[in-house]
Amino acid sequence: MKVRLARIAHARSGDKADRIDIGLFAYDAETWPVLVREVTAERVARHFAWMAHGPVACHVLENILALKFVIDGALQGGAARNLRSDNLGKTAAAVLLRMEVELTDDEVTRLPRLHSGS
Repeated sequence: MKVRLARIAHARSGDKADRIDIGLFAYDAETWPVLVREVTAERVARHFAWMAHGPVACHVLENILALKFVIDGALQGGAARNLRSDNLGKTAAAVLLRMEVELTDDEVTRLPRLHSGS
């Protein structure tokens, strides 16, 4: 079953120069393995390919059940040079949370957030 990341995780993001920084956080320990398996630097690069042209780095922060993504070449040279009106790094978390991930039948059955109405 495919679900949007927003169903199983939350995120924050920001920017500096031509770089976007996104923190993706599992809501619980049961969801953490899904994020590690499904949300890779390669998938994030494909998801942001329409706006980002640089490499994507992923840093695993297991102690806080988070993945940190750094996306280079994402803001047309940086906020001061960008022609997009207020559509900078702070909105990237919402873009990432729209990405769909695949859940196994077992995960669909056992992940609490899928059944809590959240």
